Amino acid sequence: MAVRLGDDAPNFTAETTEGTINFHEWLGNGWGILFSHPKDYTPVCTTELGTVAKITPEFKKRGVKVIAVSVDPLDSHKGWINDINETQKTTMNYPIIADPDKKVASLYDMIHPNAIDNMTVRSVFIIGPDKKVKLTLTYPASCGRNFDELLRVIDSLQLFIYELPPQTFLSADINLTVLRLLILSDGRIVAYLESGVQGLLQTVRAYAFTAVVRLVL
Repeated sequence: MAVRLGDDAPNFTAETTEGTINFHEWLGNGWGILFSHPKDYTPVCTTELGTVAKITPEFKKRGVKVIAVSVDPLDSHKGWINDINETQKTTMNYPIIADPDKKVASLYDMIHPNAIDNMTVRSVFIIGPDKKVKLTLTYPASCGRNFDELLRVIDSLQLFIYELPPQTFLSADINLTVLRLLILSDGRIVAYLESGVQGLLQTVRAYAFTAVVRLVL
């Protein structure tokens, strides 16, 4: 069965390149991204996992843990990490789940029913602190993902759903001091304007207004 927005993220225990984990315990009380790749030692997957390693500090600033998964065995992952580090000029800094029995792939519906190779598709799941699925994306095998877009989605989710003050996920070394936002709730704009942000509000409609806000960092 497909995992949909708002569903509980299925829990599992699995071997990873950083040891055995229980997924929900590994997530703790924070945010998480689970993403699958079709196969180790392939060009698009290599660049994707390398890209994520490079921007993992951005995920950490937002309190987000990242974990990858494919149906390859653990020894394949461990050998492939050397290739990722060398070819992508990075250092792997997050775990990869080994799922040769396809347990995780089945729980998250990551294998297309008409596939002839039983490889996982390029799926992404963003999971909130409540262990609910906040976003799902699936890409074709030929297309690498835009992980900067996931950062944008997380910023949106954390700001509007959980009303976190912006300074909890935007730091002083980010060259962004002004945000233009369409806010859909008076309560939410007040919540973060009182949490270290200066702003000017302009009414657009009774249910929405534009806010030009400057972060106080």
